[in-house]
Amino acid sequence: MKHQTTFHFQGKTAVVTGGASGIGLACAERLSAAGAAVILLDIRQDAAERAASALPGAEGFAADVCKEDSLTRVRDRILSVHKTIDFLVNCAGVGDIEWAEDMTPATWRKVIDINLTGTFLAAQCFGKQMIAQKTGGKIVNLASQAGVVAIDKHVAYSASKAGILALTRALAYEWGKYGIQVNAVSPTATKTPLIEGYWDVEPRLSQTLAALPAGRYCRPEEVADAVLFLCSSSADMITGANLMIDGGYTIH
Repeated sequence: MKHQTTFHFQGKTAVVTGGASGIGLACAERLSAAGAAVILLDIRQDAAERAASALPGAEGFAADVCKEDSLTRVRDRILSVHKTIDFLVNCAGVGDIEWAEDMTPATWRKVIDINLTGTFLAAQCFGKQMIAQKTGGKIVNLASQAGVVAIDKHVAYSASKAGILALTRALAYEWGKYGIQVNAVSPTATKTPLIEGYWDVEPRLSQTLAALPAGRYCRPEEVADAVLFLCSSSADMITGANLMIDGGYTIH
């Protein structure tokens, strides 16, 4: 499907964590098509470089969002080429799921560390740069419908995504005075490898689709379109918001 956009981001630099696949890659593609210089971050250097090679002028770097020094090194590398960092899209995350009574402390810590702490550390690292630039900026955090409603086997994932929503509001409140808007998007199950083995198997597939007014799962590019809007000047008066992209899953 050919995509057309009225958003123009020439001269802007966008950083996308988890940018090598899934929703992160879709966001990188949309931002690149709108003219932004896109930096894709992934835990694996080869994956980041491979994804970036398909986008005009994009670059791919390895970064561990759980490690402050890893993010700082990448930020400094970006700034050696680009004058500013204007957009940050936090998509890095994992979806390990298990019944609460069976979840190990190691799995809990992994999900919270990557999804929640990783989102904070990336926002802090690149947000401090936005503050120093004194030109404002946009941060969009990937949350989930699971941060709003209860879903079985999602105890750690839900906690991490609910935390991201609280983090988004807190950062929006603190950083508004710097001209930085911080928002979240909360998709329903989206057609990426992350849903395999849970959302795409019967009987859950049929049951979930029956509960979705839209009658289908989300596509990565639909989340990316919302991110594109939140990065644009059209959303300058929107901050601390959570945009549900769930086909109506959470309205009943």
